[in-house]
Amino acid sequence: MISVVIPTLDAAETLPLCLAALVPAALDGVVREVIVADAKSNDGTQRIADDAGCTLVPCMTRGRGSQLREGAAVARQPWLLFLHADTILDTGWQDEALQLAQAVADGRSQPVAAAFRFALSDHGRAARLVEAGVALRCAVLKLPFGDQGLLLPRSLYDQAGGFPPLPLMEDVALIRRIPRRNRVLLRTRAVTSARRYTTDGYSRRILKNWACLTMYTAGVPIDRIVRLYRGTR
Repeated sequence: MISVVIPTLDAAETLPLCLAALVPAALDGVVREVIVADAKSNDGTQRIADDAGCTLVPCMTRGRGSQLREGAAVARQPWLLFLHADTILDTGWQDEALQLAQAVADGRSQPVAAAFRFALSDHGRAARLVEAGVALRCAVLKLPFGDQGLLLPRSLYDQAGGFPPLPLMEDVALIRRIPRRNRVLLRTRAVTSARRYTTDGYSRRILKNWACLTMYTAGVPIDRIVRLYRGTR
């Protein structure tokens, strides 16, 4: 039923736990294939994917947009789940995903793009504030980011034109092509590594994320946004 697509680049530290969270769904027959779109990792990522029975797609171009697009191109199932390698879905996520898919198949719901509830792997107060801010953004703007996972029918993905081959903001670009009425938020958490927040500092990371989103919405060239995000000139 579901093809999972995971873009990777030197993700050996986080990928095993990401994949482990998919095992119960694979045993239930909900996840039928896991595609790892790898951009020339040098740390054992490809070996981990191969040992886990994933379909490995070597990508010549680095950047989540290109990698997600290449991974989706070989997916064979009617539903696609795009997941970051440092994100772990909570136990039982497949039950909610299956209910959604059945509602769409039965005509009780129109085709929708669904994101999971954002959470960080940090027990501090700052992490809870970030999670509250993301929940507010999703409630008001219906604009989830890629680190929340994205589950949608292949037909809706194709109708939206798929991920653009961008090095950044590819998640926002795709979501904005899907009508607001076709975007939903699931109850299950997607727990993402807090490393970027703890490394950069929470305040700096939050400001940087919002600055990138604002610049992209305003039509600023993507290369300038990438330089801001990566801290380069």
